[in-house]
Amino acid sequence: MSLGKVLGVAVLGSALLAPLSPATTQAASQVVINGSTTVLPVVQKASESFMAAHPNVALSISGGGSGNGIKALIEGQCDIAMSSRLIADKEVKAAAAKKVNPVSTAIAFDAIVPVVHTTNPVKAMTSAQLRDIYAGKIKNWKEVGGKDAKIVVISRATSSGTFECWNELIMHKTRVMPAALMQASNGAVVQAVAKNPNAIGYIGLGYLDKTVHGMTVDGVQATPENAVTRKWPISRELLLYTNGQPQGNVKMFMDYMLDPTKGQKDVLAAGYVPMPVKK
Repeated sequence: MSLGKVLGVAVLGSALLAPLSPATTQAASQVVINGSTTVLPVVQKASESFMAAHPNVALSISGGGSGNGIKALIEGQCDIAMSSRLIADKEVKAAAAKKVNPVSTAIAFDAIVPVVHTTNPVKAMTSAQLRDIYAGKIKNWKEVGGKDAKIVVISRATSSGTFECWNELIMHKTRVMPAALMQASNGAVVQAVAKNPNAIGYIGLGYLDKTVHGMTVDGVQATPENAVTRKWPISRELLLYTNGQPQGNVKMFMDYMLDPTKGQKDVLAAGYVPMPVKK
């Protein structure tokens, strides 16, 4: 796994410079991108080939969570906000107050995958079991067919779009137990689960590797096909938000991301699911 995934932050090209305001960066042929650590590896992958093809445009990329990305867009601190969830009503109101018009563009599909340690004999869960574990109702692995050991619950931080999707699609607004260990990025969840035989966590499909074991949910396996058809119960679109319709260098990058022969290949290479080709 790359260091960028682990830290949830990637800085590329002349992005080594301190981030500038969108107005300044546009004049300097830079595009500032901030937000979701789930979307981060997709944009990081695409940015390498994009900047090679467009050497006059530099991309400054950082993670921090969907909420932080959307907040940065509203505050005029970035040109593109990466988000693994839809913008919330309160964020729409905050944007309106700043005369910002967030416009979303879907660039990929993702499946949120519950993961356990590779030695854990429990390989399948129901949505109800996952909800009860994260709510603190199921506390021992033996209650779901595992060993007699306390379950260590690992969750994403509340500023994460992945957390909000989990909260909506699995928890159904039931509160995640206060004792859950909150992590700032997908990479941090992978590390925490890989180190603890009694842990359970959840990550974006692009972060699934051999250090953890992805579980089936409700008898369904997390696959690209099941994500697109929504057969997988924890599927979502990955989004890029801009202030109004993309223009200039921002539009150039957005067009690159959606090109089946360019950015969409990078989506696949990053472990996510490309957008269906429109017929």
